[in-house]
Amino acid sequence: MEFASVTLCFLLREGPTGTEVLLGLKQTGFGKGKIVGIGGHVEPGETHAQAVIREVLEETAVVLRHEDLADAGTVRFVFPARPEWNMATRLFTARTWQGEPEPSDEILPEWFRVDTLPVDRMWQDADHWLPVVLEGRRVNVVVTMHTDNESVASSESLLG
Repeated sequence: MEFASVTLCFLLREGPTGTEVLLGLKQTGFGKGKIVGIGGHVEPGETHAQAVIREVLEETAVVLRHEDLADAGTVRFVFPARPEWNMATRLFTARTWQGEPEPSDEILPEWFRVDTLPVDRMWQDADHWLPVVLEGRRVNVVVTMHTDNESVASSESLLG
């Protein structure tokens, strides 16, 4: 089974009412119209960290350094009805960076409280692993989607 190599980074900050995470409304391409994490495909010759630093800059104008990134694990997404959509996703969090998030052609960034994520506007799998990542823990999850390519058929943690 082939998986596209992708990466996501969740910027975290302390807001006036608790911890907040930067997500964005996807404006183009895969996931258009959904609230998503910031990231994208790993280009040939890039490491996951290099890719997420590039993607965050392209999508939000925020500058990350390698030392800003914390490894948050992996999620493999399996789309049995659309195997070309299968993704192996490396996750990162960051609490330090330079700049303020700005909109791009691809993403309209927005801060959300981690305890009130907009899950009704996100891919349905987010509820299965994102809260764990936002608590500062690592995940290793396989999410298999139903044939509608929207709802979750199964979610399995590979961590003991």
